[in-house]
Amino acid sequence: MIQYKKPGICIFESALYRTTCTLMQSPGMVLLVDPNWLPQEVGRIRQFVGEIRRGRPLYMLFTHSDYDHILGWKAFPDALVIASRAFAQQPGKEQILEQIRKFDDEYYLRRDYPIEYPQVDIEISEDGQVLELEGARLRFWLAPGHTACGLFALIENSGVWIAGDYLSNVEFPFITHSSRAYLGALEKAERLVGVHQPSLLIPGHGDATADRAEMLHRIRESMDYLRELRRTVETGRPFPEAQLWQRYAHRRGLEGPHRENIAFMEKEG
Repeated sequence: MIQYKKPGICIFESALYRTTCTLMQSPGMVLLVDPNWLPQEVGRIRQFVGEIRRGRPLYMLFTHSDYDHILGWKAFPDALVIASRAFAQQPGKEQILEQIRKFDDEYYLRRDYPIEYPQVDIEISEDGQVLELEGARLRFWLAPGHTACGLFALIENSGVWIAGDYLSNVEFPFITHSSRAYLGALEKAERLVGVHQPSLLIPGHGDATADRAEMLHRIRESMDYLRELRRTVETGRPFPEAQLWQRYAHRRGLEGPHRENIAFMEKEG
């Protein structure tokens, strides 16, 4: 489905986990972010890109290397890929590809394009790095925490902020790399809102928002969750889960990741 559409921007939303894919266009180029999930959904996105492209170069931004965010790459074989240096140097590429194969096999899915790990054409290696792409200006920040290779991207011409798997209104933070780095990414996000005042925040899962108060609320809510996890691990007192499940609707799907977060932080020390 299409979650959001205005001139120059379209946000697709998958039926699975409310995963987003963003398509932006300027007079000189088309930018596609994290095309996903099901084969029919990727096919519809590809069709839409074909309808609006009109000979313009296609750039593809990957916010991080989770398998659900990269599995549409080869549906767009001539796209120039933008991702972090850590994404390009990901040591677990084969494990990520195996997750895609397992998912497709489990649900008998067939794709009309090969499954491969994306080859990066343009690497982002530092905070504040700027790309000028056919008249569009993109500024990036490294955002490790959820994964080691996450990126924030701000399209400065329009104020659109692409946050990857951060700042969702339907998920608390999922930690697979570092809880401390995650807090650092959230602190960057808070500064980004204060300094650059984005006009639209697009998370990797859930609803986009144009309300800056809501952006800050999501940042602080994520910080509070991580800090409460830390207190739980350090003191042994129970996590206040009643409040958590009042906030997040999909308890059956989220209880596992919440337990995994606690176990991850216990191991992290």
